[in-house]
Order: sequence, then structure tokens, then C-alpha cells
Amino acid sequence: MKIAHISATFPPYKGGTGNVCLHNARELARRGHEVTVFTAAQGAPTTEARDGFNVRRLRALVRVGNAPLLPNLLPALRGFDMVHLHYPFFGGDALTLAAVRREIPLVITYHQDVLLSGPMAVAEHALRHTVGRATLRAAQRVLFTSLDYSRASYARPLLAGRESAIDELPNGVDTEFYCPGEVPAGLRERCGVGPDDRVCMLVAGLDQAHYFKGVGVLLGALEQLPRHIKAVIVGDGDLRPQYEAEAQRRGLAERVHFAGRASDSELRDLYRMADMTVLPSVTMGEAFGLVLVESLACGTPVVASNLPGVRTVVSHTSDGFLVPPDDTSNLAATIDVLAGNDEMRRSFGRRGRVKVAERYDWTQIGERLEAIYTHVLDEHRVAAAIPQEGA
Repeated sequence: MKIAHISATFPPYKGGTGNVCLHNARELARRGHEVTVFTAAQGAPTTEARDGFNVRRLRALVRVGNAPLLPNLLPALRGFDMVHLHYPFFGGDALTLAAVRREIPLVITYHQDVLLSGPMAVAEHALRHTVGRATLRAAQRVLFTSLDYSRASYARPLLAGRESAIDELPNGVDTEFYCPGEVPAGLRERCGVGPDDRVCMLVAGLDQAHYFKGVGVLLGALEQLPRHIKAVIVGDGDLRPQYEAEAQRRGLAERVHFAGRASDSELRDLYRMADMTVLPSVTMGEAFGLVLVESLACGTPVVASNLPGVRTVVSHTSDGFLVPPDDTSNLAATIDVLAGNDEMRRSFGRRGRVKVAERYDWTQIGERLEAIYTHVLDEHRVAAAIPQEGA
């Protein structure tokens, strides 16, 4: 099968959507398919061969945040058997829609709602109810990371009458790579963590596109906790100076370590070092939480906001805790309980590792995605064989 994946972002940019696209493409290539990823040129080679698939980075005519307009996308999609759009992708949706009007089957992964404010919210609403609606309704399958999120998403009304196209495909994790293991010597010291300290870790893009990650909520919770509980915040972006200033203002400079960007290997070591991973997101811009399955794969328990989609990843009181969004006191109390109970953390970590290996390994996700493509192609062939009225 010749498959095109389209994503507004892609590694080396650190973000969940691009990471999912990468692993989808890798698993499909491993299963013998010819895969090309189309994304925006952004400080990386314009063409790249990696892990058995090809990446083509197209020049953006204009860019608003993580939404590039790629005029060369339309001709590039000729000759594919399947087009898979990672959505939202404002600008990419219209061009993808134009391409699939040529009778190429379309599958969409709907990653999350986009929640903005001011004039940008008005523009997003207009795009969602016009081009976005048309693109979603043109897809043979719209894959949400959970059916729970699909029911709560503002995209659901746009699919009224097309509910049969809705399916579920969770994000995943490489359970061979992300696994329990030894913490490298000196890592705790480099993070400003003493031998008796407890570490809660947050992994997020610290840019405007990921404003909803709840960094301020974690800092507010930390302010209420004993001094031996510290935070390591992994990630970078234009909001990092603001968060660093907030930590300073709250008197937390000695208890919060901003680790910056981390490679995959460095991130794995940090998960292993942490006593828990915290995802205190505040809006439905968070639909799943890749960091949760990565952490659990390493045997590290999690604390996350009780949001649609996210709550399907965490088994409350079994491998982690769910807390109300934007509630610093509840988050602080939950972190305190987990930090103070070594056996609870170990048992949560063991159960989380088993669950992730059973449900979220990328190999299983790739197999399910291939089966979805096969069904879509079969349906497409049957529909094409039916004589059209008036033909």
C-alpha cells in the first residue's frame, strides 16, 4: 500500500502529534508499506529517509503558530492509495480535501480540540465549521484516541449523521525502549535533587501552542508541599522564561529544575529517576497524554487531570491518580500521598507497566491501523464498483 501521512509538525519539533505520526509511519513501513510523511520545512532537511519511510518537508507560504499553509501539498499527493491526515491542521485540511476529491480514501486522526481566545478563537471557529467540517465529513474514518474523547469533543456535532465513520485508535509507546531500569549516576545531582527528596516530573512543550499543560498549576501545588518534594520540568519554548519567573516569584527556585529539551534516551532516564509524572493540563487541548504511557512503561506512576480522553489512560488508584483540572490544592494533596508511600508507588508502577505493554505498544497500534486501512480500501472499492445514478 502506498500511504501518505500529513502532519503540521514532525520531529525534530517536540510535540505529540508529530510523534504519533512518526510512530504510525514507522510501524506501517515495518509491515511492508510504502510510506511518505508530508510536513512543513522547519529547520530540518527537506527530504529524509528514516526508519524505512520517507519524509518530505514542504515550504510554508505562511505560518500561524503550528499551522503552516503548504501550497505544494496538493500536487504531492498524486498517486497514493491512502491519505492519512493528522488533524487539526488548519491550512493542510483544505489542500487534503482537494486531493481526496480525486477519489483517494482519507483517514483522519483527530488529535485534540484547539481552544483559543480573542480573534484567533473567532478564526478557528469559522475554519472549524467550514473547511474543517467538510474535511472531517469527507473521511472514511475519523480516529479519536479514545471514544471517551470523541463523545466530548467539539468535533462530534460536525460528524452528525456520519457516526459510523468514528473509530478509536489510541496513541502508543515503544515498550522495549521505555522500560524500567537503572538511573544514571549523577542525574539526581544534576537536577538538584538530593537522596531523600521526592521528584514529580512534568514533560511538556513550554510554548504558546501548549499553554494548557498546567505548569502554573504544578507550581501552585508545589508551593503547598513540603520542601523535600521537588519538581523537574522537561521541555522548552517561548513560555519557559515566564514559568521560570513564576517559580522565582513563588520562592520555588531551589525546588524546581527546568531541564530543557531532552533526547529520547535522556527522557527515559528522567522517567526512571522521577517518583511520579504529573500531567496537570487544564483544557481539552489535552486529549490523551503520551507522557503518561511513556512514564508507566518505565514503571513510574502518574497523576493527571480528570479530562476526557486522559482519564482513559490512567487507572485511578491502580497505576495513578486523577485529579480535578486546575485544582492546586487537590493536586498538592495527591502528590503528597504518593510521595509519602513507597510501596504504593512501586505497586502502581508495576501495574502500569503491565497495562501499557498489553494495550499501548506501538506494534499493536500499527497492526490495528493497518487493519483499518484494509477495511477502508475494501469499502472504497465496493463503493467505486456501484454504478452512479445517471451514469
